[in-house]
Amino acid sequence: MVALLSLTQPFTPRTLSTLRTVLGHAASSKIRTSTGLPLTPGNAAVLIPFCNVGGVPGILLEVRAKTLRTHSGEISFPGGRVDKTDTSFLAAALRETREELGIPPDCVDVLGAIGPPESNMRGDLHVWPFVGFVEPEPVAERNASEDDALPSIDLLSLNGQVSPREVAIAFHLPLTALADPSRWRQALFRGSRPYTVIDVSDIVELAGGRKLGITPLSNEEGVDDQPDEVGPGREGRIEVWGLTGWYLSLLMKTLRVYQ
Repeated sequence: MVALLSLTQPFTPRTLSTLRTVLGHAASSKIRTSTGLPLTPGNAAVLIPFCNVGGVPGILLEVRAKTLRTHSGEISFPGGRVDKTDTSFLAAALRETREELGIPPDCVDVLGAIGPPESNMRGDLHVWPFVGFVEPEPVAERNASEDDALPSIDLLSLNGQVSPREVAIAFHLPLTALADPSRWRQALFRGSRPYTVIDVSDIVELAGGRKLGITPLSNEEGVDDQPDEVGPGREGRIEVWGLTGWYLSLLMKTLRVYQ
């Protein structure tokens, strides 16, 4: 099976058009972006942000600050609970992206959604996943032909503007790393649905995680004894897993990166 996008060439306007078409066909009818919806506190939204970094295509992820009350030190997409200022689930994802990473909504080219939404472990929160492409300048100012490489974001600058209360560090996960079987671990989401967990220990450390004291998390009791939504990585690794890993795996299957 051939992937629907290049794993090595930078994202271009043509790539984004392909992604928008594929996601339009794949998205659940339950994904809602318009106004006039029941935007209750029992809903949250996340943005899965594609980006170029140094001309390399990948996905932007964050390590949650250790001071947070829930899921501290874990890897996630930007996102959070819907609040009363939000006009849609998408608006909530974009607002949280600005608050956490300092990326304004006009620098995000929204490509679609990947669904259906999943509930959190307690079952009191539905998480709505959206997909976008992040650029250093407003999307409206883009001046590129269909096959021109889109601008790369500067991770050093980005990490200088993240909210330290919420984010320890932001890092770039290249598509080639996502497709590398040596990083994979197969797991069951909610104990029944197979998905791929990704080891990113070296990537986080190279991005500055070691300097910040972000080290592989240990699991003395063994990860298989825990529900697969929260908790440390396996065997002392820093992994993308749980709900973040599930959505990432679902997206990669949709784009035929995973079978």
